[in-house]
Amino acid sequence: MKTLVVIPTLNEAEHIAQTIHGLRGFVGRHPALVVVVDGGSQDSTRATVKRMQRARPWLHLLDNPERYQSAGINRAVAQYGNDCELLIRIDAHADYPADFCDILVAEAEAQSADSVVVSMRAVGKTPLQKLIAEAQNSRFGNGSAAHRNASDGRWVDHGHHALMRLPVFNIVGGYDPSFSHNEDAELDYRLRLAGHSIWLTAKTEMEYHPRQSIKPLMRQYFFFGQGRARNFAKHHARPGARQCLVMALVPALLLTVFVPFSAIFIWPLLVWVLGCLVAGLSLAIAHKDHRSLATGFLAGLMQVSWSAGYWVQVLRQRFTPSRGI
Repeated sequence: MKTLVVIPTLNEAEHIAQTIHGLRGFVGRHPALVVVVDGGSQDSTRATVKRMQRARPWLHLLDNPERYQSAGINRAVAQYGNDCELLIRIDAHADYPADFCDILVAEAEAQSADSVVVSMRAVGKTPLQKLIAEAQNSRFGNGSAAHRNASDGRWVDHGHHALMRLPVFNIVGGYDPSFSHNEDAELDYRLRLAGHSIWLTAKTEMEYHPRQSIKPLMRQYFFFGQGRARNFAKHHARPGARQCLVMALVPALLLTVFVPFSAIFIWPLLVWVLGCLVAGLSLAIAHKDHRSLATGFLAGLMQVSWSAGYWVQVLRQRFTPSRGI
């Protein structure tokens, strides 16, 4: 089966050469095209891809003027996917085993799955990035999401996108190109609604490089919260229990403005701080490293950012409904 491998990029000069190099084995074993769809990189990403194209006829560079990964992947499928049966999505800022794509194809066939998703494990290089990765890998930080914690193969409703059958991708309409974040969960919702299957494989995983500092991390999770709110609004869907807990965080913390009237309003803040402390302490004990104490508060910042993004989007949809979804 011919496979279309799509790599969305935006300023990925540090990683793109290694990412492309890692796909040469798969391309040598399977009929495949690799398309780097670039959202307007200002670094040397495009120059690197063009240089690598000279010796790799299977490698293509495509402009993505809409910039969003969702729109870029749709564009790559429209231009290069006509004679392909499978779509594999690769992140430039991640590391993959050499047999990653081979396992995805094998799992799709073995399970007769319409989509194969993978677990992702955050890894850091700098001291702060390592703590951020630890927070993202923790259950306190990721809410026990299956694609962050699962150790066995299972059928799921959502996971980190890796492989999809192209006919199925096209039947459901591909990604919603207006989604800058949470486009994978939005597409998974439509997949499941249409009766298609999603298999979370336990035979391979990816390593993800998280944000390297706190401000970009909070910005990322703010957008995640916005994307989730858009998803719920678009499909009139109900959030799960773990999402409801995080949603309630910012409204609960805002109650502290009423502390001058009653001390009871300090309790949400105290409970949240205690939760961060307990989470950090448990990780510090488990890893025998006192620096892990900070991971609880990093996870807490992720939660607050997600909750803030969610409510900003809800209010935007409430007061500007024509632009909110």
